[in-house]
Amino acid sequence: MKTTAVFPGSFDPFTLGHQAIVEKALLLFDELAIAVGVNAGKQSLFTVDERVQSIKDVFKGDARVRVEPYEGLTVDYCKKAGATHMVRGLRTVADFEQERLMAQANKLMLPSVETVFLLASPEQTFISSTVVRDVLKSGGDASNFLPEIKP
Repeated sequence: MKTTAVFPGSFDPFTLGHQAIVEKALLLFDELAIAVGVNAGKQSLFTVDERVQSIKDVFKGDARVRVEPYEGLTVDYCKKAGATHMVRGLRTVADFEQERLMAQANKLMLPSVETVFLLASPEQTFISSTVVRDVLKSGGDASNFLPEIKP
C-alpha cells in the first residue's frame, strides 16, 4: 500500500526547519503533499502563490513531493489528497501541547489519518517562520534560516 502524508502549514516563509521535517518524512512515506494553508484572517509576508512556488523550487525534481495551496479544514485536504498520515514538526514542548490537541481533534474528524510528530534537529529548534519574518521585515539577511533553491 502506498503511503501519502500531508505536511500542512502556512510556511510564511518555508525555513530550513521545515525542509528538515520534509526530508525526514520522505524516509517514512512514499509521497508527501506539502499543503500551504490560506488563512484570510492572517497577515502574511508572502502571498500563497509565492510560498507555493518557493517550496516547489526547493524540491524541484523530486517526484515524491507535491506542493499545493488549500483553504478550509486540513482533514478535508487530507481526504482530497488520499492521505494516510499527517506530518507535524515539533521544536518545543509548547509545540507538542498545541499539536497534540489538533491531532486529537483531527483524529475524531478523520479517523483514517494518523498524525506523526517529527522532532526538529537540536540546531534548528530556534528557527521559526516568525523569527525569519521579523528578520526579513527589518531588512536583515535571513539566508542562514532559509533553504537553498535548486537551479
